[in-house]
Amino acid sequence: MTRRSCAIYATGIVCAHLLILGIALLVAQVFQTMIQERLKKEITLGQNSRVLEGWINPPPPVYMQYYFFNVTNPDEFLAGKAKAKVTQMGPYTYREYRPRENVTYLENGTKVFATNPKSFVFLRNMSAGDPEVDRVITVNIPLIAVMNELKTYNFFLRSGVSMILNSMGIEVFMNRTVHEILWGFKDPLLTKLHSMRPEVEEYFGLMYNKNGTHEGEFVFHTGEQNYMDYGKIDTWNGIRHMTWWSANQSNMINGTDGSVFHTFLSRKELLYIFAADLCRSIHLAYVRDMEVKGIPAFRFAPPSDVLAPPSENPSNAGFCVPAGDCLGKGVLKVSVCRQGAPIVVSFPHFYQADDEYINAVEGMNPNEEEHETYLDINPTTGVPIRACKRAQLNVLLKRVTGFPNTKFLNDTIFPIMYVNETATIDDDSASQMRTLLLIVTLVSNFPVIIVGMGVILLVVLFVLICRNRQRKNEVKRIDFTEAFHSFATTKDDTAYTQVSNQTEESPENRSNQPLRNGSYIAMSPVEAQKC
Repeated sequence: MTRRSCAIYATGIVCAHLLILGIALLVAQVFQTMIQERLKKEITLGQNSRVLEGWINPPPPVYMQYYFFNVTNPDEFLAGKAKAKVTQMGPYTYREYRPRENVTYLENGTKVFATNPKSFVFLRNMSAGDPEVDRVITVNIPLIAVMNELKTYNFFLRSGVSMILNSMGIEVFMNRTVHEILWGFKDPLLTKLHSMRPEVEEYFGLMYNKNGTHEGEFVFHTGEQNYMDYGKIDTWNGIRHMTWWSANQSNMINGTDGSVFHTFLSRKELLYIFAADLCRSIHLAYVRDMEVKGIPAFRFAPPSDVLAPPSENPSNAGFCVPAGDCLGKGVLKVSVCRQGAPIVVSFPHFYQADDEYINAVEGMNPNEEEHETYLDINPTTGVPIRACKRAQLNVLLKRVTGFPNTKFLNDTIFPIMYVNETATIDDDSASQMRTLLLIVTLVSNFPVIIVGMGVILLVVLFVLICRNRQRKNEVKRIDFTEAFHSFATTKDDTAYTQVSNQTEESPENRSNQPLRNGSYIAMSPVEAQKC
C-alpha cells in the first residue's frame, strides 16, 4: 500500500470518528448541560460564591441625577388664570455608595440577611449648577400634607388653621434652594406642629435622613436550592406580604431588588423587581437585544400596563386605595405607604401616562430615550450590565374647603422633581465578563468545533480521493502512450525498403559498379569461394 493510500484511509477514519463524536455530543448536549450546571452552582449568593464580593460591594459606580421643575407662574396658576408653567432644572448629580452590611446566612446557607445603606456625595463636575445656590419655586409639600390631614375635620377648624397659616406667610408654593428641598430644612409650619405634637418632625426634605440609611432589612434566597430563586426577596422588614393595598396580589413582594437575576434568561419571561420606594413590585418585559462594552445583553423595561388603570389591566385594581378610587394611566398614588401629602409617582414627564396629565402642566415633553426605565442584562449570567431607573415625584393638588388659596385647584397632579439613577459595568468587570463568556461559548460549542473539524477533513478526503484517481488516470495514459510508441518503432525496423526501378544491369557492369546499400533485397548469385 502506498503512502498516498495510507493517508486517504487515515483521513477517512479520523473524519468519521470526529463526525460521529461531534453529532453525538450535539444531540446529547453534554457540554451545554455541563456548562449550565457549572454556572448555576457558581452564580449564587452562597458563602463560597465567586459573585458574593461583587454583590456585597458593587464595583460599578451608581449616579443619582436629580431634576427639578421650577414653576414660573405660581400666582396665575393659583388664581385660575392659566395652567402651571414649569422649566426643568438640573441635573444635580451625586455619586451613590451602596455596600451591603450585616450579611448573615440563614437556613443552612439557603438564605442571606443583609441591609443596604446608601450614602451620597455631590459631583460638581457632573452637575448643571450648585444645589446650595440655585433656588426653585415648587409646591409647599408640608402645607399640602397638613391640608390633606385636615380635609376630614369640620369647616370651622380648617378655616381657623387657614387664617393662622396666612398670618405666618405660608403659601401653596415655596421658594427654596435645591439643597434644602433635597436634604432638608426647618419648616415653620412643621415647627409649629412640633411644638404641639412632639412626634411631628420639624424638618422636611425629599431625601431628609436618607443619607447613610437603608430602605429596610432584606432576606434573599441564595439560589443554592434552586437557581431560579437566585437573589429573590424572601422577606422585607420581616414580612412577605404588605398590607397597604386593597388586594392580596398587589401586596405580594415579588422578584429581586434589581441587582441580580437568575442565569440563562429567556426573552419570553417577565422579570419582577420589588421597589421599596414605590411600595410595590413591578415587572419588566423584553424589549430588544443590546450590546454594552462588547457584552451581549437583553433590554428589559416596564411595559405600559405596569401603571395602567384597571380598565386596561384588571390586576392593577388592587393598587386603588380605597378600592375603586383609581387614577388614570401612567400614575400611582403611594400616599398609603407614605403618611402625609398625597404623593403620586410616575415616569419622568409623565412618560406612558394619559395626555390629561401631560397637558395639565406646560413644560412636559416625554420621550423614550430620556425617560424610560430599563435594565440591560447579560442573559447567560443574569448580571445587569447597564441600569437606568427613572421615577418622578408628583403631588396631587385638590381643592380643600376652608383654604381659599385652593379654590381654583382641580385635581392637578403637579410635578416636583424626577431622579435618573444610572449604573454601567466598569471596564475591569466588563473584561472579566467577556473572558467568562468566551470560555462559556467555546465549551458550549465544543461539539460544533468537532463537527467542523470533521467536515474539513471530509473535504480534504474528497480532494485526496480525486487527486488519487486523477493520478491513476495519468499513469494509465502514460503506459498506453509508451506501448503505442514501442509498437510503432518495431514496425519501422522490420519494414521493406524501396526497390530500385532501374533495369537490371549485365554482370559486367555489376562487377564494375560498387554495391549500394539498399539497392537490392533479393538474393543474387555469387561465385564459389576457393578453399
